[in-house]
Amino acid sequence: MLKEFLNQFKSTILGTIDKNNYPFNSYSVFIKHNNNYYVYLSDMAKHAQNIKSNCKVSMFFIEDENKCENIFARKRVVFQAQASIIKRDSNKFTEILNEFEKIDKKTVQITRNMIDFNLFELKVIYGEAVFGFGKAYTISGEKFDKLIPKDSSAGHKHITK
Repeated sequence: MLKEFLNQFKSTILGTIDKNNYPFNSYSVFIKHNNNYYVYLSDMAKHAQNIKSNCKVSMFFIEDENKCENIFARKRVVFQAQASIIKRDSNKFTEILNEFEKIDKKTVQITRNMIDFNLFELKVIYGEAVFGFGKAYTISGEKFDKLIPKDSSAGHKHITK
């Protein structure tokens, strides 16, 4: 269920912290490689500046509201991650940018030699998923691919008359 849901996405909503310590949301195309996520961002983008000053990042994936069964229960996954910059002269930089070229060769070839573009590796620390009412999970496992049901014994509270 988790893998199938995430495989639909080519981009993710990034949550970063700005210089005033406020949350900032944007989006980026991503690559998943060896259980890490990678985003390729220009320093001109606010979320790149934010990541450089605070390595805590969230990645949010949410079902298209035009395709969901219930607008109040859209399927969604959020990962909390630590970001780091991959050095340009590394084999990993070349390998991951080659993967990005499979998505959009022209754009990556143009930006590959622009020094204001950085490749960020996002290592997942923990995650959560919701796949409908009463279907909330913690994401765990070495590859963050295991869904552990959240304790639903507390349940939703109702007004009693």
